Amino acid sequence: MYLIYIGRKDISGNDWGDAFADAIKGTHLDSPVGIADVVLDKNCWSMKTVKVKDPFSCSNVRLISGRCSPDYSYGITDPHEDVQKTGEAVLNIWNERVNIATDHYSRVRTSVLVRSYDLLSYSLFEEETTRYRTTDYHWTVNKNGNLLGLDHNDRVCFTWQPHGSQFTIHTEVPEEAVKFSLRQPPTIKKEDVLKGINFDESWITILDK
Repeated sequence: MYLIYIGRKDISGNDWGDAFADAIKGTHLDSPVGIADVVLDKNCWSMKTVKVKDPFSCSNVRLISGRCSPDYSYGITDPHEDVQKTGEAVLNIWNERVNIATDHYSRVRTSVLVRSYDLLSYSLFEEETTRYRTTDYHWTVNKNGNLLGLDHNDRVCFTWQPHGSQFTIHTEVPEEAVKFSLRQPPTIKKEDVLKGINFDESWITILDK
């Protein structure tokens, strides 16, 4: 409500991390490295937020989960030469990140906030942050050249983009996800803020080169 009131048009992952940490009285690490975003005692959460048209009917979301570079970690310079090998390498990189987190924390979880475009409808759920057995998935390439990891039922579970090495986990939204909506609050006006702080043009100093 506060972010909408001050005129924000969207909610970022950092916003969600701040809000969650404040709610549980934890600490938002706000670090681009590793899985742990918010910590409380020996518990940690990876914070994810996804924008969809209708959070209440959405059954599956894609969670951007960092960059996994098999070139850097495994020396795979051509990811399309052996897509199965590349896919297994990508999952191994992810698994190692989970291992590092579990070495430091007793519980490692992912908190997902699914938001609507107008920021008035939400679905919220948590899940365990898990390692994946590489032999449980087979890999293929889509028309965009991205690698897709499928399970034994041919359900797409992962997407990996060679350009940028972005790794995405496809996650089902559970039926028990908490669904809630907000009433549209008034939006604070720029003119009111400037008047409230007694702003005038003398606050601006143009410096000579």
